[in-house]
Amino acid sequence: MACGDCNKCKVEYSIIGYRSKDNRAKLLSFGLTPNTTFEIIRTAPLGDPIEIKVRGYFLTLRKLEFDNLIIEKL
Repeated sequence: MACGDCNKCKVEYSIIGYRSKDNRAKLLSFGLTPNTTFEIIRTAPLGDPIEIKVRGYFLTLRKLEFDNLIIEKL
């Protein structure tokens, strides 16, 4: 069983906004709109990329794109 399969440590986050306008349009096209909840599934050993589950599908983001999100833990 891999980490994340048991859902015992499932942590959800909510998107509050964006730090800059650089990748905002790209993130919006991925469905990462304000007040959307997601969970982090896994990260690569060096932290890039990061896989999240949002709106029922899995999405992989570069650390630079992920860091552009303002999030809060639910």
